[in-house]
Amino acid sequence: MGTQRNLPNSKEALLKSYNTRLKDDVKSMQENFEEILKLAKGENDSQLSKITQCEQDTYEMQVRAANIVRAGESLMKLVSDIKQYLILNDFHSVNEAITANSQLYRSTQSDCDKKLMGLRDDLAADLYDLEEEYYTSVYK
Repeated sequence: MGTQRNLPNSKEALLKSYNTRLKDDVKSMQENFEEILKLAKGENDSQLSKITQCEQDTYEMQVRAANIVRAGESLMKLVSDIKQYLILNDFHSVNEAITANSQLYRSTQSDCDKKLMGLRDDLAADLYDLEEEYYTSVYK
């Protein structure tokens, strides 16, 4: 964690648990994959018959593959948890977005107000000219 701020104990503990989960799951995937590779070499000398040893190796590979899948799903859940944590607890970014939107809307409001004032002044001048023309007209 490059930028460690003064985090409350609960947040620090949560981040440590995320880190621990990450390391455990990656380690589990690596160990199971290494064991599958060892089994694939087929250099096991045992007292079991060839068919029994093959069945045992196949079953062990299936279990280890399932462990790899479980660790992968756990990592995906970890990513989801981290995203949720960031979305719910990233108040700085939320405040910046709100401030930026507020400034954008205020500038838009200011531009609209200026345009409306100009339109009002133009209408007032035109109305004055029309009233002047009406009251001085011989066609009343």
